[in-house]
Amino acid sequence: MKKAIIVLGSSNSEGETYKMVKFVHQKTNFPVVDLKTKNILEFDYEFKNSKDDFLPLIEEIVTNYTLIIFATPVYWYAMSGILKTFFDRFSDCLKTRKDLGRKLRGMEMAVISCGHDKELKKGFQMPFKESANYLGMNYLTDVHCWIRNEEISETVKENLNTFIEKIK
Repeated sequence: MKKAIIVLGSSNSEGETYKMVKFVHQKTNFPVVDLKTKNILEFDYEFKNSKDDFLPLIEEIVTNYTLIIFATPVYWYAMSGILKTFFDRFSDCLKTRKDLGRKLRGMEMAVISCGHDKELKKGFQMPFKESANYLGMNYLTDVHCWIRNEEISETVKENLNTFIEKIK
C-alpha cells in the first residue's frame, strides 16, 4: 500500500466528513491531519505568515508521503474554506519554498467529499484536478459521500471501498 496521508479540511473535526475519513483510516491506517487543529493563515503576498503551521506541515507531507487524500465537506458547492486556505498556501511552495514545490511533483492526489446531496454539482473536482496538474501531481480519483440518519449507508461504504482499491 502507498504511503498516504489524509488531510481533513472541515469546520467540524468530528462531523460527517470525519466519519468518512475514519472509515478509510480504519481500512488503510493512513494518518489523518485535521487542519482545524493547525494555525494556517491566509496567503499573504509579502509572506509574513511564514511562521504559521503551513510550511512545517507541507514539509512533513512531501518528505514522508507519496499520496495526499484531501477530505472536505461540500460547503456552498465547493471545498471548505479551511481547505481552500491550505490550497492557496501552495503558492508559498512556488515562491519562497521552491524546494517544497519541486517535491510535490510526481506525488499523487485523491479527494473525499461529503455533502447532503448524493451527487456533486458539475465542476466540484476542477480545483483539485487543475491544482494537481499545475503542481505536477497525479490526480488519482475521488469519491463523494453522504450521511443519512447519522449512518454511512451500504452504498457509501461500497463507494469508499472502491475508492480505497483505486488508491492502493
